[in-house]
Amino acid sequence: MPVEPLSQKEIEDRLAELPGWSQDGDRIARSYRLGSHFAATAMVVHIAQVQEELDHHSDLTLGYNTVTLTVNTHSVGGAVTELDFRLAQRIEELAPGHGAH
Repeated sequence: MPVEPLSQKEIEDRLAELPGWSQDGDRIARSYRLGSHFAATAMVVHIAQVQEELDHHSDLTLGYNTVTLTVNTHSVGGAVTELDFRLAQRIEELAPGHGAH
């Protein structure tokens, strides 16, 4: 089944279900703060595993004790799709295990 861009209303409705996530132009984005650089690095590795599993990848930025993600779907011209929200939800599920907030 081909992936289709979501409408602005669909994006807003889905973002309402993901506290901390926001729309940033043609992407959805979130930053997490962690207790240490090591914890942030471990979270990046865990996110990379999920991205490989889903075959859907975000832009990830590792700071001293922060992880920032921006995600959209390149195969539909950089629009936001259901794939982006599936990845965001999986990241939300793993974040507490790393002490992220």
